[in-house]
Amino acid sequence: MSFYDVIEGYSWEEVRAEIYSRTEAEVERSLAADILREEDLMNLLSPAAEPFLEEIAQRSHRLTEQRFGKTINMFAPLYVSNVCTNRCAYCGFNAGNAVERLTLTLDQVEEEARAIHGLGFRNVLLVSGEAPQLVPVEYFAEVAHRLRPLFSSISVEIYPMAVEDYRTLIDNGVDGLVVFQETYRRDLYGRVHCGGRKRDYRWRLETPERGGEAGFRRIGLGTLLGLADWRTETLFLALHACHLLRRFWKSHVSISFPRLRPAAGGFQPDFPVSDRNMVQMLTALRLFLPDAGLVLSTRESPFFRDHLISLGVTSMSAGSRTDPGGYTHADAAEAQFQISDERSPSEVAEVIRSKGYDPVWKDWDAAFLVGDEEGAACAGACSR
Repeated sequence: MSFYDVIEGYSWEEVRAEIYSRTEAEVERSLAADILREEDLMNLLSPAAEPFLEEIAQRSHRLTEQRFGKTINMFAPLYVSNVCTNRCAYCGFNAGNAVERLTLTLDQVEEEARAIHGLGFRNVLLVSGEAPQLVPVEYFAEVAHRLRPLFSSISVEIYPMAVEDYRTLIDNGVDGLVVFQETYRRDLYGRVHCGGRKRDYRWRLETPERGGEAGFRRIGLGTLLGLADWRTETLFLALHACHLLRRFWKSHVSISFPRLRPAAGGFQPDFPVSDRNMVQMLTALRLFLPDAGLVLSTRESPFFRDHLISLGVTSMSAGSRTDPGGYTHADAAEAQFQISDERSPSEVAEVIRSKGYDPVWKDWDAAFLVGDEEGAACAGACSR
């Protein structure tokens, strides 16, 4: 049974009504529980939980330190192409937007990667629009092969692929997959994805499972905050994570919190998510998923990011560019969205230290899996 089969057994409106009907007494019962169930997460996401936000945040802080220590993993995105065949209403890469397009050559990708490496990162996320005819699986396999000496961990946030294609990427050094469903509300999904392969709700929804079958060490999920009611989205996002954890227990599951930002096309969210809403979402998820990674990007402001460091976040990007070539040739092409935190990686790392946490630039090495000379050679290269 895939998660598609699971979610088909739910009604969006019924789940939403359940969440909004919860009482403060039910919230208190959930806060007293040692292990949270689905109904407990509904309680913690409800409007009735808002008076308890400080208590939820404190518990999230303690639980995160217990599970992860006082560390924040650092990573950077590397955009290789903004060419896209999809027509997503909210995205700057929308095929209908008249914007400057660019697909990096392999040499240009390596130039960008060396610039990112020079900033201190050993964990990189490759990102592209959905244009498999320009950036096929063979392109990403060659990119990964070239970047392995520079990075201990390489993840991809690209178009959904088949299991065998993901195995090709893994064979070439990719260990992480990130894919956002954007919204779990199926009727809305069809309205905001107006053209292209991404219109196929089920194909995208089952992508993390294909990644799990292929053997990715990390699988990242997320819902685009602002498209639909965030409380209901969060419940389905958590159920999705639980499904993956049960089926692919060897993979580490993480959750990102991409809040809609200004982008080409001028899309305006119908369900704006406030900072307080986002804190409730993040901390409730931490209590429900104690061992999940929680990832915060430069979409958020410096002030907000700084204050979330101690509340449950385990990974942060820094110094990000969301345009292809942005680290070495700024403004050569359209960015996917405007970032908010424009501080350098070193500035962000210093703030993390000032909060009593350690910025971690490298938390994984191929030598952990490869017990031969190749693994040792890779470890030596990645540490430089």
